Amino acid sequence: MKLSHTAKKHQHTRVEAYRGNSNSYRFFNLLTSDTLLDKVEALLPEHRERLYPPTETLSMFLAQAMSADRSCQSIVNRAAVQRLAGGFSARSTYTGGYCRARQRLPLTMVAELTQHLGDQLDERAPDEWQWQGRHIRIIDGTTVTMPDTAANQAVFPQQRGQQPGLGFPICRIVGITSLASGALLNAAIGRFNGKGGDEQTLLRAIQNTLQPGDIALGDAFFATYFFIAAMQADGIDILMEQNGSRKRVTDFRLGQRLGERDHLILIDKPKRRPEWMSEEDYNAAPERLTVREFQAGGKTMITTLDDHNNYPKEKLKALYKMRWHIELDLRNIKDTISMNVLSCKTPEMAIKEIWIHLLAYNLIRLMMAQSALLADISPRRISFKHCLQIWLIYLQNAQYLDDEYIGYLFRMMVQKKVGNRPGRIEPRAVKRRPKAYPLLTRTRHEARAEVMKNGHPKKLK
Repeated sequence: MKLSHTAKKHQHTRVEAYRGNSNSYRFFNLLTSDTLLDKVEALLPEHRERLYPPTETLSMFLAQAMSADRSCQSIVNRAAVQRLAGGFSARSTYTGGYCRARQRLPLTMVAELTQHLGDQLDERAPDEWQWQGRHIRIIDGTTVTMPDTAANQAVFPQQRGQQPGLGFPICRIVGITSLASGALLNAAIGRFNGKGGDEQTLLRAIQNTLQPGDIALGDAFFATYFFIAAMQADGIDILMEQNGSRKRVTDFRLGQRLGERDHLILIDKPKRRPEWMSEEDYNAAPERLTVREFQAGGKTMITTLDDHNNYPKEKLKALYKMRWHIELDLRNIKDTISMNVLSCKTPEMAIKEIWIHLLAYNLIRLMMAQSALLADISPRRISFKHCLQIWLIYLQNAQYLDDEYIGYLFRMMVQKKVGNRPGRIEPRAVKRRPKAYPLLTRTRHEARAEVMKNGHPKKLK
């Protein structure tokens, strides 16, 4: 959408007016303030002076995650050239020192810094970004793959349906994001299958991220009895699609009628205790829950927002449509900043690589929030990819630009807006055909041996 001349002039005037107002730079001030610096310093491990100190290693790791070429060689080369450009002595371009520095970087430091930045970003969000004065938290899960090494396979095995040696290690991630700012508030990482690898288990590990007064949005997979009970006990509301097994027996003629296909019902506690739950916790859980069920837009929904006057189902239907934002957030994390396929060859480094990508994501969200604040729009209206491109170009040329240019940077970020496409429907299919290579049906070691024996890869059957 192109801005009119009047709108452009208004936006320019607004940005310039805000430049002298420190409160209007609340997000950028967070990035450059002593608050964030103190947090980084507090999380730093004890270390001696090395070629790559922790702060420089973290900065390089972040730049590596956001680069098109994510190889260690590329980032080490860039650091060596930047050092020369800054008037310092030449540095070796061997990658060993940097790789060892990444291994020394504490995982807790990266994870806690990511969560701290997400919390601070969300706390500074203005009230008008909230939904009816309440914080909306969106929950969803996804998967990523990593290099096929024995160490990765041992911790994150490939899918069961694949033959040994033909699949890639895969891990599952469940995250909680803020609808207002898009910030990632927390995440849990686990194996794709096996005990403790399902999304419900991972959510339980981070559900204390949700705070009293929040509203949690999620798909039907999370709408379980004990999760709803835990949320109600903590003063947290939920809005989710009805669980599949429950949806099949929903009868709107029962319970307290609130409107057409809208009622309050009692749900009994499951008679069987889940394996993950202790006997004590099971006995302490309420015997019944009062929840609201309603049907809207062809979906059967379940919620603890039982006041149908303040929360009519049409309004809740519109709110639930916003759950789609976490799908876009995950796409930005996995595709735009390339976390879909990891590069680290050990599980410890793979988990650290995931958190580095999540930290990079929150840093870009911080820039988007600042731009949105100055333009008086919601951060959800701004293109994530556009902001990432602008920020990376700015970092490459920062030595030539004074601080006074930061206002122009934010103004450029807000110029690219995403379209308003409610109810968008797209086929789950691709038009472009893949390369006509056969699938690998044996281990790579065996395939190489066959190629060497026959002299040409086409002879592989």
